Amino acid sequence: MRQIILDTETTGLEPSEGHRIIEIGCVELVNRRPSGNNYHEYINPERAIDAGAIEVHGITNEILKDKPRFADIAKDLLEFVKGAELIIHNAPFDVGFLNHELARMAAANGAAALKIEDFCAVVDTLKLARSLHPGQKNDLDSLCKRYSVDNSQRTLHGALLDAEILADVYRAMTGGQTALFEDVRSPSHTVSAQPEIRRLDPDRPRLAVLRATDEELAAHQAWIEEIDKKSGGRCVWKRLEQREE
Repeated sequence: MRQIILDTETTGLEPSEGHRIIEIGCVELVNRRPSGNNYHEYINPERAIDAGAIEVHGITNEILKDKPRFADIAKDLLEFVKGAELIIHNAPFDVGFLNHELARMAAANGAAALKIEDFCAVVDTLKLARSLHPGQKNDLDSLCKRYSVDNSQRTLHGALLDAEILADVYRAMTGGQTALFEDVRSPSHTVSAQPEIRRLDPDRPRLAVLRATDEELAAHQAWIEEIDKKSGGRCVWKRLEQREE
């Protein structure tokens, strides 16, 4: 299972008003684990960035003046996301901008416009969060607090950093605990000593194996069904059970 956590930064809020993408960040998950194969690009929007947008992400036209245009990076981006499940927080915003850029590029070349959905499925984590936590704040910072995800480095928005944070939030929302032993982004992270291996005495009696009762199995299955319902059909344990069948 290949998933791409994607985020963008833009010159403003509305592509219909001519606003453009200026940064794209993608984090690849393979079988729900970060692969280290990420994608990150700054983009020259060929227009001025709104002052309000600069306050959010801190990216200026001066920073972007020597960066590639969207048309220059589109092929690599589409190749990177092709066939994956795209995970985006507030997906209509980012998808709207991506499709606007693809449409502009197609119009400039006299070609038929493509959409990002032609290359991959799209999952909106904001929609998922609202289904799990109705009536609560479900912006990325609120979800970080709810799921104990470290976002202390997020003083400004940034596409790659936000994608990395969303990857942790998404895995916490859909699969429970994701960082049992370490925080890979912690600056104080060091490799821990090797744990002591204690072997069982072969002369001792074998340990008893306690089988689950029918009642316990039924309770477990009900719990799996409840998780699957609340996560919108994304319970990993249920998928594994179906594969075994």
